[in-house]
Amino acid sequence: MRLHINVDHVATLRNARDAGYPDPIEAARVCLDAGASGITAHLREDRRHIRDEDVHRLRELLKDSTFNLEMAATNEMVAIACEVKPDVVTLVPERRQERTTEGGLEIAKASRALSDHVAALRRQKIKVSLFIAADAEQVDASHALGVEQIELHTGEYSHAFGGLGETQELARLAAAAKRGRALGLEIAAGHGLTTENVPALVSIPEIVEFNIGHAVIADAVFLGLAGAVRAMLAAITEARGTPVR
Repeated sequence: MRLHINVDHVATLRNARDAGYPDPIEAARVCLDAGASGITAHLREDRRHIRDEDVHRLRELLKDSTFNLEMAATNEMVAIACEVKPDVVTLVPERRQERTTEGGLEIAKASRALSDHVAALRRQKIKVSLFIAADAEQVDASHALGVEQIELHTGEYSHAFGGLGETQELARLAAAAKRGRALGLEIAAGHGLTTENVPALVSIPEIVEFNIGHAVIADAVFLGLAGAVRAMLAAITEARGTPVR
C-alpha cells in the first residue's frame, strides 16, 4: 500500500502572501521522512498553488521517490510533463471556477486529443494514470487507452461517509476497483479522504495507492506535518494489518 501526499495546499498558503514560505518542496521532504511513499502536486492552468518552478524543484528532490504530477490534458501541460519527466502523470479534469478537482475525467466520450496526450506521455516512458469516476464504462475506456493506472474519485464516498449512502458508495468503488484490476490496471484512490474514512477503503484489496492532501495539511495545523503523515499511515496500516510500503 502506497501513500502519496499532495502538497498543493502548502503552496496555497505560501501564495496567500506571495512569500517564499511555507515551501512545498520542504513540505515534501518532511512527508517523505515521515514515511510517505511519494509526492503528488497539481500544476493548474492558473497556477493557483503549485508553480512551474515548484515542479522542477520537486523533480530534483524526488530522485529516489515517486513524483506524481496531476494536470489537465492539454498541449501546454503535456509539453511541461515531457520536459520534467515525473514518474507518473495523473490526468484530471480542470475548470477555472472550481475550488478543487470535481468529479472524474470523461474517458468514454473523450476526443482523439486525449488519446494523443496519453501516447505522447508514454513515449517519454512516463506512467499515465487517469482520475475517473468509479463507473464501469469509464474503467473500460481507460483500459482501452492503454494507461497503466486509474485513480478512483472518492469524493462521493467522502461526502456520504457516516450517512445512508456510505455503503452504496463503498460498494461502487469496490466494484470499479475489481473491474479495473481484472483488466490489468493498477488502482489508486483519492479525494476527500481522512483518517476517519480511509480505513474502509483499505479493505478493498485492489486499491494499492492513496493520494491524500487536504486532510493531511489540515491535520498538520494541530499535529505538525510529520505527525499528520504518521497519523494517516497509522489509519491505513491498522485497517489492513500490514505495513505501508
